Amino acid sequence: MGVEITFKKREENEMAVLENLEPQKVFQFFEEMCQIPRGTFDTKRISDYCVEFAKERGLSYIQDEVNNVIITKPGTEGYENSEPIILQGHLDMVCEKTADSDHDFTKDGLDLYVEDGYLKARNTTLGSDNGIAVAMAMAVLDSKDIPHPPIEALFTVDEEDGMGGAHAIDLTQLKGRKLINIDSEEEGILTTGCAGGIQYESIFPVRKEKKSGSLVKFRLHGLLGGHSGAEIHKQRGNSNKMVGRFLYRLSKEVDFQLASINGGTKNNVITLDTTAEFLVSNDLASLVLAKAEEMEKIWNHEFMGEEPGLKVDTSVSDVADFEVFDAASTKNIVAFLELCPNGLQEYSRKLEGVVETSLNIGVVETKEDCVRTSFHIRSSVETRKQQMKEQVEACTLLTGGEGRIIGEYPAWQYDPNSELRQIMVDTYKELYGKEPMVSAIHAGLECGLFLGKRPDLDCVSFGPNLLDVHSVNEALDLASAQRSWDYLKAILKNCK
Repeated sequence: MGVEITFKKREENEMAVLENLEPQKVFQFFEEMCQIPRGTFDTKRISDYCVEFAKERGLSYIQDEVNNVIITKPGTEGYENSEPIILQGHLDMVCEKTADSDHDFTKDGLDLYVEDGYLKARNTTLGSDNGIAVAMAMAVLDSKDIPHPPIEALFTVDEEDGMGGAHAIDLTQLKGRKLINIDSEEEGILTTGCAGGIQYESIFPVRKEKKSGSLVKFRLHGLLGGHSGAEIHKQRGNSNKMVGRFLYRLSKEVDFQLASINGGTKNNVITLDTTAEFLVSNDLASLVLAKAEEMEKIWNHEFMGEEPGLKVDTSVSDVADFEVFDAASTKNIVAFLELCPNGLQEYSRKLEGVVETSLNIGVVETKEDCVRTSFHIRSSVETRKQQMKEQVEACTLLTGGEGRIIGEYPAWQYDPNSELRQIMVDTYKELYGKEPMVSAIHAGLECGLFLGKRPDLDCVSFGPNLLDVHSVNEALDLASAQRSWDYLKAILKNCK
């Protein structure tokens, strides 16, 4: 076949977990994808899988230097001269796992299972965001009995961290103007706009010294986490902010010096597990333990049962010598974590119930000589996006740090003259006897970047019900996936 693929494809006679699920082809391709490591920035193998898929079917393809793939298929009988339709999704997935999991996202396939009508992955994210889009597009490309115009399937990479594939893609290679993005997460909603985003990093230099005392390990874990855009309105706990709050409260009664603080790995995930280590004099250890217990009770009271897994673990070492941050470095970092904004900031003034502006401190990481934090700032209003960046920047500078933008993407603005939206609305009415909701989402979608390159594009996004994406509880509603597949086929039939 040319390119060696390092995963085991399902043999014809081999039972698969999703063997009996409908639509069969969609889940066949999805399951094959789930056996290929495809975390953000680790997309060569999944990109090559798409290329081999195209070669096996004699379809034209383009694979660019960053691993984006375009696969084209002619229109079926009667649709040969129709305007091409672009089907788009991203190949990479967010890689999160439970604290006790030994899963290696660079080597291991996902352990899929079905429970109560939902598809899940054991102890890890599922990658239905956005593997389901790729699987549906592949099922169309593979089909021999689905009426459709010429298809241009656009599979991008590194969407989950900076949208690198969308930044790099050469859209002049596409002839189509109508683009269906299958990266929305709520059935019955057509997404016609999305927030823009900034990824912002703050670096705090740390001076260290040797001190004697008891080392306290304070860990907050068991939070629900989730997608920092799509689920930010649920006001779930962010363990980085919460631990910062605890440390600030503690600093009013106890002198301590940080040794480390770490929470989260990705700025687009609401952090669910953070650990801080700090040094106290031995005679204050019992007071720290009491304050930790008190804080756990406060949080449980404030969340009113909506963070059912919330847990605080605190341990104290014997007296010894430890390398810790000096007092000034400790003060700066604790102050920053207490001061910095986080979470939902503003709802839209025009679209009821839609979040306008938010931010998420997704990463706090202790390095050799500094502490690094990383935010994902989102807003559908450009000036508000910049204001939130300035607010984080001000907090950073006031507490002795330096900040920088590490990624940025534009908002996708609503097009009142969209032909594709009308086709999709009419098709939905044909199938279900009612109109879909037309809305904008607070998460970032690649359509904004595409429109920056090709202003003539007509973009609409839809997708099946996905729950708790970017978390270990991620789930795909199987019945919704079937309906969304039927909907996609009907849309293509109506694009003659």
